[in-house]
Amino acid sequence: MCVAGLKGSLLPTDEPLTVIRNIILTCLTCMSLNLFSQSILKVDPLFNGSSLAGWRVLPETDTSLWKVVDGNITGGDGIRKIPRNSYIVTEGEYANFEFRCLFRLSGDPQTGMLNSGIQYRSIIKDGNMTGYQADIGEGFWGNIYDEHRRKKLIVGDLGVLQRILNKQGWNSYIIRCQGNRHELYINGVKTTEFVEKDPLIPAKGVIAVQLHSGGVARIEIRDITLTVLD
Repeated sequence: MCVAGLKGSLLPTDEPLTVIRNIILTCLTCMSLNLFSQSILKVDPLFNGSSLAGWRVLPETDTSLWKVVDGNITGGDGIRKIPRNSYIVTEGEYANFEFRCLFRLSGDPQTGMLNSGIQYRSIIKDGNMTGYQADIGEGFWGNIYDEHRRKKLIVGDLGVLQRILNKQGWNSYIIRCQGNRHELYINGVKTTEFVEKDPLIPAKGVIAVQLHSGGVARIEIRDITLTVLD
């Protein structure tokens, strides 16, 4: 029961209705403060806008592919073909969270596959990135792919998204994971909802940006935040 601030209200001269009113108001205030404190979530700015501090490259020999250009984490240069899948990976691991970013995948589709994605709840096993991927690229937008494990898990619904998707321009991604439920949003449109039913699949892991092998491609990502959920 909330009792803070009641002592001074319970005076002999107080009318009963006034006493009851003071009790109700005081308890409502305590409840509001408690709800407010519970709503304060930890927001982790994964990118400082100027360096790759807090990130590492996989494989390590691909460091030349990743840099900060004009305030964006940038993979590839838009000139050379990408010889193998490459990643930039967070040092921290996350379980329940809401990840947000702006991204842009660009390149010449005539030179080969243009594809990227945001890895999450992923692990590095035998030198390979393994785990969930929020897919980016023609034929893959909004899918959830299980990299180096079960492959495609679910296809994104593009019914609404296709009207506002900027295929070689800037778009937004939201990845929300809580418990076994996964939700993906591109440009505010929900593309995918997936419920993991396998208890053996890790429910915590790194975040990573993928640059897929194939054509002359470049992935840029900025305004990255991660809110840790209960």
